[in-house]
Amino acid sequence: MRISVDQSKCCGSGMCVLTDPDLFDQSEDDGTVVLLVEEPDAAHEATAKEAAGLCPAGAITVT
Repeated sequence: MRISVDQSKCCGSGMCVLTDPDLFDQSEDDGTVVLLVEEPDAAHEATAKEAAGLCPAGAITVT
């Protein structure tokens, strides 16, 4: 599994951080998504997909 984020789409809602703070954080400068782990282990697959689905801006992609 691979996660990618498009910070230019991010609106800073923070749903990703609330869903899995081990994978995502928010920039202190503008609140946009910061990806902490690009290729997480299988234990984070469900929460990564949930975060992508909850993102109101569609800034997270899981492949």
